[in-house]
Amino acid sequence: MSTVVVSGAAGMVGSHVTELLVARGDHVVGVDNLLTGDLANLASVVGSDRFEFVECCASELPSLPDRTTAVLHLGSPASPRHFRDLPMEVLRAGSTATLHLLDLAERAGATFLFASSSEVYGEPLVHPQPEDYRGNVSTLGERACYDEAKRFSEAAVDTYRLRRGLDTRIARIFNTYGPRMRLDDGRIVVTFAQQALTGAPLTVHGDGFQTRSYCYVDDLASGILALLDSDVGVPVNLGSTEEHTVLGVARLVLRLTGSESEVKFVDRPENDPSRRRPDLTRAKDMLDWEPTVGLDEGMRRTIESIAAQVGVELPADARIGSGSSAAVDSHRAVQP
Repeated sequence: MSTVVVSGAAGMVGSHVTELLVARGDHVVGVDNLLTGDLANLASVVGSDRFEFVECCASELPSLPDRTTAVLHLGSPASPRHFRDLPMEVLRAGSTATLHLLDLAERAGATFLFASSSEVYGEPLVHPQPEDYRGNVSTLGERACYDEAKRFSEAAVDTYRLRRGLDTRIARIFNTYGPRMRLDDGRIVVTFAQQALTGAPLTVHGDGFQTRSYCYVDDLASGILALLDSDVGVPVNLGSTEEHTVLGVARLVLRLTGSESEVKFVDRPENDPSRRRPDLTRAKDMLDWEPTVGLDEGMRRTIESIAAQVGVELPADARIGSGSSAAVDSHRAVQP
């Protein structure tokens, strides 16, 4: 039985990846300082003889367990609210923690997988974004702590691959959503859902015509494992190719919740990207992977989990299994 170390195991993405690893028979050591993670996210694996939890910063993990075959560095504060409130922690997660885990993986002879981000593309001048696009990123401003930490970590991972012979993987993750998002996360899916469920106005930044590509967390977790199990050492985009406007997502949330909340337009944050959509050619060709959960179904599942957290009863036709399968093209961006 192999041992896999997962940093950020108590986060939304990390907990779903951990569940898949445990389910397939791996022994998982989850590492998390619980700054933005939550032990409740690991309820399904706590108590399993194939899982143990270490509460600490990844940069302070003293050593790897015997027979460690892989280290997955998934841990970092990752929302715009965290960029504002936890910039130093973001920087350390993408620098000292990355280097420390790389050193541990090298000593153990373990594969190292790093969870990078579409933020390495910045405000892209190429659309959709392929992995060989070098990006258009500002080193200054509120978002820079996250963008540059991810870019530094990618450089560190690739240097260990080239100079030390370490077996490495780089996943460039696009917008991900799903159950276990923190209510105070600040990203639009959880923000819109809470606002709609409580009758508050949905706050849309700018004119709302900026786009994102939203990947359901179950799909992302399966993509991360597909990459881990491959021999692909180059960066691979993981996300959805369905591009949606922010305003369209707000309208979708209103429809799925049955909310009568208004839409309120507010100032757009500094360096907020205008368009995001991954080129998934590598993922399809090298990993035989692409997402399967559409935005309508994924949002239903997510909204139901958020409603349970905030103690709000959803209308019957918004619940999972209600049989509703209304088309969701009013929020989809026109493809170039």
